[in-house]
Amino acid sequence: MQKRYELDMTTGPFLKKIFIFAVPMVFTGLLQLLYNTADVVVVGKFAGETALAAVGSTGSLINLILNVFIGLSMGSGVMVARYIGAQDDEKIHQCTHTAMCISLCAGFFVAAIGFFFSREMLILMNAPDDVLDKATLYLQIYFLGAPGSLLYNFGASVLRATGDTKRPLVILGLTGLVNVGLNLLLVIVFHMDVAGVAIATITAQYLSAICIVWRLMRLDNACKLQLKKMRFYKRALFEIIRIGLPAGVQSALFSISNVIIQSTVNSFGTVAMAGIAAGSNVDGYIFTCTNAVAQTAMNFTSQNIGAKKYENVPKVFRYCLSTAFIAAAILSAIAFLFRVPIVGMFSDEADVIAIGADRLTLILPFYFFCSLMDVTAGQVRGMGKSIEPMVISLLGACGSRLLWVFLILPLNKTLTMLYWSYPVSWALTFFAQTAFYLYAAHKLKKKHLQLQEA
Repeated sequence: MQKRYELDMTTGPFLKKIFIFAVPMVFTGLLQLLYNTADVVVVGKFAGETALAAVGSTGSLINLILNVFIGLSMGSGVMVARYIGAQDDEKIHQCTHTAMCISLCAGFFVAAIGFFFSREMLILMNAPDDVLDKATLYLQIYFLGAPGSLLYNFGASVLRATGDTKRPLVILGLTGLVNVGLNLLLVIVFHMDVAGVAIATITAQYLSAICIVWRLMRLDNACKLQLKKMRFYKRALFEIIRIGLPAGVQSALFSISNVIIQSTVNSFGTVAMAGIAAGSNVDGYIFTCTNAVAQTAMNFTSQNIGAKKYENVPKVFRYCLSTAFIAAAILSAIAFLFRVPIVGMFSDEADVIAIGADRLTLILPFYFFCSLMDVTAGQVRGMGKSIEPMVISLLGACGSRLLWVFLILPLNKTLTMLYWSYPVSWALTFFAQTAFYLYAAHKLKKKHLQLQEA
């Protein structure tokens, strides 16, 4: 008998179901982003400019190390969704338990690397002397929370593959409140500076991990987590790595380019670091909203591929691409109009606010390219293609930014010229990803026609 999963992604109406799936993910992503934003706001208001620069400048380095493994969590979600579509309970069970084993091993590995090598990595990024000690302390504590962070992300990917995006939202809502409350307590009351916000963040991360594991253990379908059966299943491990590792490398490539850009930003001084840290938090919220649509495209496409309903794949892509474009356009317009007061939430310094607002002035009109690029890559990944999006990102995003920083920027070394590297790389990558999607969709259409004839 067919098991009842939370959301059937293989039948219409697709637009309604896409919203049902994506909206809780949007709020989940926003709450996750609130972790870092709460850190930035609290230290900016109550610990000063140097602390703000220390916390804000670490984001690209954190993403660089974590994103490879976050990509593996995407791979686990794609494979669970694929087997749900195929109604193969044994493979669902194997993928779920393998995914959770990966999260634990990866979490402890990241914690060790981050704790022992944070200072050296910051030095390589040209972190100024007045920021280095505080940034190192923040990173060391933050990376100790990696096992909790990855456990939550892998567990949430499994739940989302079944169509359940509400429970991860509830978990992040509760732990997000804990994070904000501890931020205020540890920084304002106990004057713990960057250590306080880091401790607050990892406490919330471990609470999220406990809650997601508890939820998986209470499922009544093939995704139910049984601690005694946790081990690496060879076939499942291979499939998760095949899909997830290129996705993680792709994310890391973006992070590498961002680390290089952050290193360049660091050369402009502490005020520039603080201003850009504040501004990047604003467009980060837009990315989080539209990234939920990209993950929706990936999960819906994967379930339909597993169910061999290939005719639904172009429908999913059209709906998700249109939704992401509209959302990015509306959110970017709002952020553009209120960019000065929004950046002012992060700092009271006039120079910091001006730099953050200038960054948003240039980037926001083109931000829809970033959203469309993300959705297209997610769609292709859901189709089971993982190497190609990684290569395209290597050339289109990372490659173009490196060329910009080393060849174009020296001709006019200003922050404005540096900012242009973002929209240029987004546009190039989006067009390249779209071209590959059209090629893959054509091959899929031929496969669908062959099945109909058979």
